[in-house]
Amino acid sequence: SRAVSQERRMAASLMRLHFHDCFVQGCDASLLLNDSASIVSEKNAFQNRGSARGFEVIDDAKAQVEKICPGVVSCADILAVAARDASVAVSGPSWTVKLGRRDATRASQAQAESDLPLFTDSLDRLISRFGDRGLSPRDLVALSGAHTIGQAQCFTFRDRIYNNGSDIDSNFATTRRRR
Repeated sequence: SRAVSQERRMAASLMRLHFHDCFVQGCDASLLLNDSASIVSEKNAFQNRGSARGFEVIDDAKAQVEKICPGVVSCADILAVAARDASVAVSGPSWTVKLGRRDATRASQAQAESDLPLFTDSLDRLISRFGDRGLSPRDLVALSGAHTIGQAQCFTFRDRIYNNGSDIDSNFATTRRRR
């Protein structure tokens, strides 16, 4: 929560990191792995490149935990707790975090690009992607809503606003064009 108090949008970043980690091969911190001789990192996936942030918060937390109990707490657990604590820090919900996750030893950019939702996905495609992971449309709305406490990038919605996309309310688009 210190990181969130220093930069409020870090809450959305940490929740997004956890979401993107869990969505690919489970909540195993695979998103935190860097490129190596045997790994092409999930950080390189289109859905993460240039937008996934907060890695240093997890690295700092891991370093602090290692000083107290080395080799015991996984990065996956730290990421899960950080996401929950970030939610609480911005007056969002809290939940019980079951501990005991194991950290991944492999990651796949290709799998991340295949599995992670795209900002261009239709609602039906998003519902399908979430359903494939046992998540409901309600879960989709909740997880998408967590992104709204952060900051959007213009390229993700500009085309819908200025090119009269059929997936945006025309009155809302007109209002946005005036700004």
